[in-house]
Amino acid sequence: MSNIPTPFLCLIEDDEIMGESLLDRFELEGYRVDWHRTAQSALAAVGDKDYAAVVSDIRLPDGSGEEIFIRLLERGVSLPPFLFITGHGSIDRAVALLKLGAADYITKPFDLDRLVEKVGALCGNRVSPCEEDSCRLGISPAMRKIAQTLPRLAQHAPTLLITGESGVGKEVIAQEIHHLDPRTKDRPFVAVNCGAISESLLEAELFGHEKGAFTGAARARKGVFEQADGGTLFLDEIGDTPLLMQVKLLRAVQERRIVRVGGNAEIAVNLRLICATHRDLRKMVEDGAFREDLYYRIHVIQIKVPPLRERREDILWFAHRFLEEQAAKGERKQLSRAGEEVLLAHAWPGNIRELRHAIERASILTPGPLLEPEALFEEGEQPAPADNKELGSYLQSCEERYIRNALARNDAHLGRTAESLGISRKNLWEKMKKLGISSSKYPG
Repeated sequence: MSNIPTPFLCLIEDDEIMGESLLDRFELEGYRVDWHRTAQSALAAVGDKDYAAVVSDIRLPDGSGEEIFIRLLERGVSLPPFLFITGHGSIDRAVALLKLGAADYITKPFDLDRLVEKVGALCGNRVSPCEEDSCRLGISPAMRKIAQTLPRLAQHAPTLLITGESGVGKEVIAQEIHHLDPRTKDRPFVAVNCGAISESLLEAELFGHEKGAFTGAARARKGVFEQADGGTLFLDEIGDTPLLMQVKLLRAVQERRIVRVGGNAEIAVNLRLICATHRDLRKMVEDGAFREDLYYRIHVIQIKVPPLRERREDILWFAHRFLEEQAAKGERKQLSRAGEEVLLAHAWPGNIRELRHAIERASILTPGPLLEPEALFEEGEQPAPADNKELGSYLQSCEERYIRNALARNDAHLGRTAESLGISRKNLWEKMKKLGISSSKYPG
């Protein structure tokens, strides 16, 4: 996975239309953008924040980009590269700024691709592409943001809480954290669903038991805490743990020591603990159903995973990967356009797990090569896409689906997607902006 940080860009532009256009494009290219509309605001920010580059208009309502640059030079602070946007009448001023140390300028009207190239050169082209590993969680901005935090969490967080609806991929994130840490990647990853084990058996499952501890305990057995020693223990559905067990769990979490059922000796364990739940633990604490002290012990760092319906960019992306898995098993299928439309229209209450099962079922039961809507959903489940649109609206929705599909097939890489569609990257970006896809952050 790439460890390249996301470049932080300072944009100084008072024109709302121009500023919004530049903001959309740079975010689309993978930058974080801090947009300032006045010289005063920008002057304070550039001195305090760690920008990779500054893109500034020369003319501003309360001063100029030139004044910002000169005042910062006079302060003697270390400056990021400055690129100035100038009209034809201000070229001489821009050239003078280059002599003072500005990095570059571009003249209005300018080609956005050219501006992006210039800024990329100033930032050392540090925008991180969507590599296979970093996209394992999805291509949506929400999942990319989560993926970017995982390497640091893997290095520094011994206890984490992952929350989200059932089926969103909480265990996959836990496994990703485990494998990102060189200290644990070759050690055990042990997962247990606390809600799937009866209260009478849960203590022995967690902490193990000694020989003769109860009827049928013919020999001593390690619990999951000991099994995960040196690695990662994933406690799924921690919210389903009985209150009496929460007391014993608190001590194990707090001290990293356990006592086997039927034993007296304390056993030290060294592990990362990742807990997960689909429940609202804060509300459970308020209702007296979950211990407050345990809540704060496991809630040191929380990762909130959004449901699939809130990150629709991931629907077709995951669908194609599940199709690839089925193809490896000899079931080579493709989604029809109607099949893609019905997948995008569905609310997916079961999230990624439900999507996987739908693809697997359809691939096995469909004799032909194309998966149509009726194959993807059982009778009574199939969502009905709107069929009463005017022609223009219908064609636009088709174009949007087609572009989203192409993005999914190309791991959301703009360059490869544009090439596969037979259009320029600029043309692709313009279409994405028109179709409302521009708020997502796609690289390349």
